[in-house]
Amino acid sequence: MPLVHLLDPHTVNQIAAGEVVERPASVVKELVENALDAGATRIEVELIASGKTLIRVSDNGIGMSLDDARQALERHATSKITSVDDLQAVRTLGFRGEALPSIASVSRLSISTASQDGLRSVLAVEGGEVRDPAGAAGPKGTEVRVEDLFYNTPARLKFLKSDTTELGQAMDHVSRYAIAYPQVAFTLTHNGQLAIRTSGSGEMLEAISDVWGREVARTLAEVRMEVAGLRLSGFVSPPHVTKPTRAYQYLFVNGRPVRTRTLTVAVDQAFRDLTPERRYPMLVLLIDVDPARIDVNVSPTKSEVKFQQEGAAFDAIRISLKSALMEHGMMPDAAGVAAANEALRQIRQSQTVEDWRTHREPTHALFGDLSLLAQSPLPGPDAEPRLEPAPSDPPPSTFPPPPLGAPPSNLPFLSLLDELRVIGQAMKTFIIAETRHGVVIIDQHVAHERIIYEYLCGLKGPTAIEKQRLLVPQTLHLDRRSAVLLREKVDELSAVGFELEPFGGESYVVRAVPAAIRNKDPLQILKDLVDELVETAVTRKLVPTREQIWIMSSCKMAVKAGDPLSIAEMEKLIADLATTENPYLCPHGRPITVTLGKDALLRMFKRT
Repeated sequence: MPLVHLLDPHTVNQIAAGEVVERPASVVKELVENALDAGATRIEVELIASGKTLIRVSDNGIGMSLDDARQALERHATSKITSVDDLQAVRTLGFRGEALPSIASVSRLSISTASQDGLRSVLAVEGGEVRDPAGAAGPKGTEVRVEDLFYNTPARLKFLKSDTTELGQAMDHVSRYAIAYPQVAFTLTHNGQLAIRTSGSGEMLEAISDVWGREVARTLAEVRMEVAGLRLSGFVSPPHVTKPTRAYQYLFVNGRPVRTRTLTVAVDQAFRDLTPERRYPMLVLLIDVDPARIDVNVSPTKSEVKFQQEGAAFDAIRISLKSALMEHGMMPDAAGVAAANEALRQIRQSQTVEDWRTHREPTHALFGDLSLLAQSPLPGPDAEPRLEPAPSDPPPSTFPPPPLGAPPSNLPFLSLLDELRVIGQAMKTFIIAETRHGVVIIDQHVAHERIIYEYLCGLKGPTAIEKQRLLVPQTLHLDRRSAVLLREKVDELSAVGFELEPFGGESYVVRAVPAAIRNKDPLQILKDLVDELVETAVTRKLVPTREQIWIMSSCKMAVKAGDPLSIAEMEKLIADLATTENPYLCPHGRPITVTLGKDALLRMFKRT
């Protein structure tokens, strides 16, 4: 018997399905691409159980004859290319001819299609076996039904994520195509509920409004430029409208959604020094380039492209984004910067030293008699430390005070309070303090994050999270994808202090927020928290657990790097930190506290 033999076609198709059909969202992507290539102006996507039970994609494209439909179910059968030379000029989204046979090999698939109104041809495939054709009345176009995905490959079914994650992935694909093809009217329903609908008017800004919401669409600046043979068009958000993740950065090359490091870095370069660290602009950017200058045959999913001239693509994106921001007055030009600098110089010259002290930022830790008097050492852990902030200084945390009466064995890190004397705040980020053991440097953000996290997860005991009810309930407007995915996490958000309820469409009414953020914008914090939940569920393909929500929430509620703190606030923060389970690492694993011991300092300066 020969050792080498040919695999049967069904096995070959199932192997190919492992590359093309990774999850229900992969099926949605392939079928929507086929509909767009067929010239459809209306595409309907229906999902049941996030696509595990049913995926139905219907379009009004050119349709197929019975013979073409039969041929389309064969591996590597396509109408997009005829030879390898055509790969140099691919303008369609599909061209491999693998999608339909791969999907049919791992599901129960049926195709209903016609090239004109009247009688449709219906083909059913189960496990790769094509049944006898049938007829049915219907309009011109094609409808593909995919039922019981992975029913014959249970190992693949076992590795699917939660319904929330799978739905988020599918909505992400439909959202991208709905924005990139505004002339096509998209509809996506899940379990009978409308999730996405666009008008198909042809206006990209209107499509963005339908998918991301009107509030976001109003802030965007148009991008339109031709650089180095690349035509760029789309919209970008100003530096003050950002997201905590890249989930809202849509990049397309010749109409194809892509993810490449070159393009991502170019976007970051364009916004460097304009957006805060770890904040990302919202972006829809269509790049039109000669197909001969790119390679789209890189991966089976067709999500990557290679540019013949990577540097030119990089510069084109960076220049076009900066130009768009400047043109819309979102970036100052040279004249504006010069005028602002001159005005600032005149103001400073006209102020006396006393005026400057009066107008400088408050709570500076190194200057002023009041600050110096506040630096008297605190008593050691045996005595009751001075933890109450000054009457004029609000505490950084609104959670209950630490359990000072607990025995020292339950608080192994009270050495942080041993003769504590806060020296000041460096770069509005680090707290510098002196203890009997040396000099302590504390990152104020991650320290507060650790404190809040331990209250949220109950390490401080069953303490209820203090809520601040809003005098006037506020409305939280989200994009469709975020609103749908948030429905399953409302209880988790309520557990950390947010009281909200659906208010129709993509809106939620916020009636109460955690008291820890009473001095901040609660809607912005809630939006950032929702964005991270969506990013975790969709992009990282993880189900946000309760602990992850605690970690995200504590990060959003904590004081930030750059927030000025008074001496009393810094003392309170350190006192709370000393009673935590671990004052050296935040929930993300970043260091909180660095101690320079007395002996180490003396050795550094050669005093021993």
